[in-house]
Amino acid sequence: MSGLAERRILLGVTGGIAAYKAAEFTRLLTKAGAQVRVVMTRAAQDFVGPLTFQALSGEKVHTDLLDPDAEAAMGHIELARWADLVIVAPASADCIARLAHGHADDLLTTICLATESPLAVAPAMNQVMWAHPATAENVERLRTRGVTILGPASGDQACGETGSGRMREPAELLGDCTELLGPRLLAGQHVLITAGPTREALDPVRYLSNHSSGRMGFAIAASAARAGARVTLVSGPVERSTPAGVERIDVDSARAMQTAVETHIDAADIFIATAAVADYRPSEVAERKIKKGDEDGRTLALARNPDILAAVCARSPRPYCVGFAAETDAVAENAQAKRRSKGADLICANTVGAGIGFGDVESTLELFDDHGSVRLGPADKETLARELIGAIAERLSAPSREQRNETP
Repeated sequence: MSGLAERRILLGVTGGIAAYKAAEFTRLLTKAGAQVRVVMTRAAQDFVGPLTFQALSGEKVHTDLLDPDAEAAMGHIELARWADLVIVAPASADCIARLAHGHADDLLTTICLATESPLAVAPAMNQVMWAHPATAENVERLRTRGVTILGPASGDQACGETGSGRMREPAELLGDCTELLGPRLLAGQHVLITAGPTREALDPVRYLSNHSSGRMGFAIAASAARAGARVTLVSGPVERSTPAGVERIDVDSARAMQTAVETHIDAADIFIATAAVADYRPSEVAERKIKKGDEDGRTLALARNPDILAAVCARSPRPYCVGFAAETDAVAENAQAKRRSKGADLICANTVGAGIGFGDVESTLELFDDHGSVRLGPADKETLARELIGAIAERLSAPSREQRNETP
């Protein structure tokens, strides 16, 4: 039986060409067994008629703030209490702005203020509008209130431009709803995650680093929190919003990340090392900016950084350990070799190189453990994160805690 069977989902549809996708989303929700009621803004009705959603959901479509057919004409209260989940898809830039500032000037925004159920929004807008600082501030404000932001995806847009701002595909949103309303797979678990790059100082101005964006680690943190886990995220220097319900610790260097991990590892049940930790650091850090000088080149002496994943894997007892391997070639062979050398329970491998890997919106993951491999994707990193958390939960349900604590 579907995890959405008999769950009550209120779908808000706002104005934008992506409204046509909301019709397919409605169809998928009802096919999964959910009860769906649709609320449309006035602008949404300019793109898709209410009759379409009525036919797909089997329910009356709601458009008016004060409904004379509702009890005491308070339809917004009735709908807000009815829903197990409120999801706005597509969510226009205007709708996101009004939600962020607490407006209640139509039925949909009033429901969003009146509901005590989880609220999720799936942004859909032109890529320049999505990148605008005002939109970024509004999205961050919603995140801090616990609103789940689903997407957006990147690709071709109806306006002819290309970039981030596309609404996630209906099938992806269906998976998001299943996660938000499904069993809390990691309830009672403490998940410790590392994410992003590290910076290794050369002098007060320069440092050694890499191209890691932190997106995968942050997506995993958000998914683990939605799965019911207590999540601690140790992040290298990235400009990303902290996911709702996640404790964040910011660090710069590999040694600072190691210290933060050691501080929290004893309480962790699961350790997920997504951070791209620099293998080396300058042996000496200059107190003043190093001048170019007249020489043609300069020799830089390097020292090995701590291997955080290997150190955690060597602990006894230890958490369930998940590592990441970014490979340019021989992905399977190198990933399995890394898993064995580190002693990790699971390694997640992906291909990186010229034009692929770090910062990509979509990617693939191949999971390696003692039982073989499983491929996830291609999909956006939020979807991969959700599937990875499901895979970890499935593996944790099989062996006993004592078996997991044994050092391989």
